[in-house]
Amino acid sequence: MEARAGLILDLRRQGIRDTRVLSAIERVPRRFFLTAKLQKHAYDNTALPIECGQTISQPTVVGMMTEALDVKPEHRVLEIGTGSGFQAAVLGHLAKEVYSVERYRTLADLARDRLSALKLKNVFVHFGDGMLGLPEHAPYDRIIVTAAADPIPQALMDQLADDGKLVAPVGHSGGIQELVLYEKTSNGLVKRNLGAVRFVPLLPGAASSL
Repeated sequence: MEARAGLILDLRRQGIRDTRVLSAIERVPRRFFLTAKLQKHAYDNTALPIECGQTISQPTVVGMMTEALDVKPEHRVLEIGTGSGFQAAVLGHLAKEVYSVERYRTLADLARDRLSALKLKNVFVHFGDGMLGLPEHAPYDRIIVTAAADPIPQALMDQLADDGKLVAPVGHSGGIQELVLYEKTSNGLVKRNLGAVRFVPLLPGAASSL
């Protein structure tokens, strides 16, 4: 608990101010989403490797993206790229419902088990192609993309509700990426850059063999 509290203090120092976001991050045991070998680093403010060659994001980035989304208790959220399930768990403490799409079956299964063990019954993990979104549950008040793309797939923009917000890293793997917040207004999309980031690329298709 002391290490977790230390992480929250670090997030405050990094500029995360929303108390609901900080509380949600504090409530989710990050170590639960890591392999036994890496659990000692669970509350380090750094990205860490997970299965299938993917990563669990740096807590500062999780906080920044979540804060930018401004998730309300009545919101339905779509996440593209479940990964370990940590970001989805944080969102589960803030939103009415969270739908998360993961292209790696192994990651989807592991995340589903972890979220179930944490009794987060409002978070639903789907195995599939994140570039297609999840149209059967659209529209979404908020969409978060945890892999870099340029441009953002049109399917995701189409599934964003009016007055909705989408946050995503924009750019190519190995190059400069910018974290961007899009707001869907009556006058079209309003775009705001939030800073430089580094994410794995958003890939098409679903990898059932991994």
